Amino acid sequence: MADFRVRRLEPGRTKIRNVPIAVTPEGFWCCPSPAVFQKTLKNHNHQNKQKGSPPPLKDPSAQKASTPPTEKMPLPNQLRSRAVSDDQRCMTLDASAASPTKAPERPPKPKGENQKRKICVGFGQPETSDLKVILFGKEGIVVRMSVHRNILSEHSSFFADKLSRESPVPYIEIMDCEDVEIYVETVGLMYSKEVKHRLIKQSVPHILCILKVAESLGYHSCIKSCLDYLEAVPWVGEEEENVVTSIQHLQNDKYGVNPILKRVASDISDPPNDTLAHVLELVLKSNEDRGRREMKSLVLKLLKENNLWTNGSADICSESLYGSCQNCLDLLLALLRQASEPGFAHKSLESKDPVVRQIALEADNLLWLVEILADRHMAGEFAVMWSSQNELAELHSKLPIVSRHPVSCITARLFVAIGRGEMLPSQDSRQLLLHVWLQPLIDDYSWLQHGCRSFDRKVVEEGIGQTILTLPLEDQQNILLSWLGSFLKIGDNCPNLQRAFEVWWRRTFIRPYIER
Repeated sequence: MADFRVRRLEPGRTKIRNVPIAVTPEGFWCCPSPAVFQKTLKNHNHQNKQKGSPPPLKDPSAQKASTPPTEKMPLPNQLRSRAVSDDQRCMTLDASAASPTKAPERPPKPKGENQKRKICVGFGQPETSDLKVILFGKEGIVVRMSVHRNILSEHSSFFADKLSRESPVPYIEIMDCEDVEIYVETVGLMYSKEVKHRLIKQSVPHILCILKVAESLGYHSCIKSCLDYLEAVPWVGEEEENVVTSIQHLQNDKYGVNPILKRVASDISDPPNDTLAHVLELVLKSNEDRGRREMKSLVLKLLKENNLWTNGSADICSESLYGSCQNCLDLLLALLRQASEPGFAHKSLESKDPVVRQIALEADNLLWLVEILADRHMAGEFAVMWSSQNELAELHSKLPIVSRHPVSCITARLFVAIGRGEMLPSQDSRQLLLHVWLQPLIDDYSWLQHGCRSFDRKVVEEGIGQTILTLPLEDQQNILLSWLGSFLKIGDNCPNLQRAFEVWWRRTFIRPYIER
């Protein structure tokens, strides 16, 4: 890195500021780093704060010793000729940069002049520069670029149009420049033969800023290089949305943004339901415990995100989910039929174990599907399907409790969903669900408490009680009196529905709402 000197001329005092520059193989050009613009403003603000109280006078010898030397290392020939040229010298107007001993005596400069900061930038061969481009940016920064007409006209349709309107044009002013640094860098790229190579190792947000400026300048080769970069580089986090938003309007142009957009949009004709059905099938048929468990958790999370994005207005998976539910139900029914055969109990453990494991697997699959349906407020139809499984409930009672208790987890989840209002099945469906599946759930309750890690007794009991209380008062009485007989026999191994019993009692004996 060479040094580009930014100077401020005042009577009796010269201040030199070093500005980082970049030198390319194609020739000399300098581009101030972001630190230059920021440091200019920071120094300006800091010095303005100290203007109100003059600094103490120091000993002249000490002042002389503390004055920084103005002599620096010799610049390259091209840079030296530019640095000493009065026509191309950068003037920094800084009201507070004078000697501390003279600061109290000098009258303050106008406020507008204090805020304006000027920086000069040169490109190409300085002795052949024939055009000035002046950028007026934020925070009072003014950048004067010494450039070449033929370079800018060749690469930028914006500059070509400006220069063709009248001749000669001594300078071009760009007012309200949103990002001076990026503008300077983009103009500097016009002097590079390999723009794409200059963009390597830059961040995606930085490239998007260059792309925006290149579009405003009609700098087509730079736009193409930026798009090539965005097509090849990975995107992280919010960069994806920013990239798509920045390039969507270029679809109808000649730049060819489709390769970039294909990263987020597919041309495959398969509808989303088919793809989702394939994903569900792969997960449900997996026999590897850890992989199946992790993917079930991931797919459930992604479907929840999809539900948030669509706000429930469009569902892409109801058909696929219910198709998978029916397949699992059919397979579970076939397994229970096999396990309830008379000779099955006398088979060896090695023969019975695969069937028992498969029953638990299919019950877990159904429980996962019910969780998805409940989260999407679509489980009402499954409650109808489950309450009509009379044969399944009969076969359930014939199996050993150690084999059948995973099936009762499905019933428990449905009661929780009804109690929370996650689904709204009809009164007939709720009555049938309690009639068919409440007693099997009570029979397996002890095993569910000790054999299922995810089983939450309080939540399940609240769900059962709330489901009962949604029925007519006569049905509440019949179910709760039946429950009372079981609770008084097996105690803690039965769901504790005392809260629902209290509500039913008050409705019946204390505050009847309808006079008989």
